[in-house]
Amino acid sequence: MSATRQTRAIFLNDRPHALAGTATLMGLLRELGLADRRGVAAAVNGEVVPRADWESRALAERDRVLVIRATQGG
Repeated sequence: MSATRQTRAIFLNDRPHALAGTATLMGLLRELGLADRRGVAAAVNGEVVPRADWESRALAERDRVLVIRATQGG
């Protein structure tokens, strides 16, 4: 018997995105290379998730995740 990895589909900035296994918001942000960056904000299903809660915020099938990065410019 082989181990099967469960994948789930979420929406990341309004585009379909596949997640493997048990996923948290922090795991997604690590995958995107944004977990340790300053100026990043995230919301799940329209609710802002404080940075302190990223590690514990689980992501479920069809969740809508919005990730915003602040940029400087003039």
